[in-house]
Amino acid sequence: MIYIKCKRVIDFFLSLIGLIVLSPIILILIIAIKVDSKGPILFKQKRVGIDKKHFHILKFRTMRIDTPKDTPTHLLDNPAAYITRVGKFLRKTSLDELPQIFNILAGQMAIIGPRPALWNQYDLIEERDKYGANDILPGLTGWAQINGRDELPIDVKANLDGEYVDRLGPAMDIKCFFGTLVSVVKSDGVVEGKSSQSNSGQNDKEYMSK
Repeated sequence: MIYIKCKRVIDFFLSLIGLIVLSPIILILIIAIKVDSKGPILFKQKRVGIDKKHFHILKFRTMRIDTPKDTPTHLLDNPAAYITRVGKFLRKTSLDELPQIFNILAGQMAIIGPRPALWNQYDLIEERDKYGANDILPGLTGWAQINGRDELPIDVKANLDGEYVDRLGPAMDIKCFFGTLVSVVKSDGVVEGKSSQSNSGQNDKEYMSK
């Protein structure tokens, strides 16, 4: 598909421009993270990419290094106790996702596309197979993210991802982009703690896996 090839070129240059423009903000966030708590600046998490190949997504670290290992955020009794002060702000504003600019530049992700599943979200991965949503690059944001985000059960999320694949084109990507801006401002669909993802598996936010 011609648009997919054009989309990759557009994503690369928009991400490069974004990296340059946002570099002062990124630098400030790096300093804030280091001053706020001990630990690495970046958090790596294994995700499912195009054709179900694994890659490591990059995020700013938002949790303390003593957070229980291999425990998704939604399974913690009190996730707020492990989220750092800066991390709370990063998660609320979705600024913890900024390092994914490098994933986009590397060709592992797109700006718009189905949000990459965690490697062990087998039910979501299988459901997405029905719609061909595993056959395109995952995105920084997507159609499901502006239509419920963490609150969506798996079948609904996969169906929305499939709807994005069916309607893939400039108009759909523009709609997702501006819809994301509205969702971020309103913090729509973001849930923390054991109530999060009761139907849809694991929270898309950081959990300590190593």
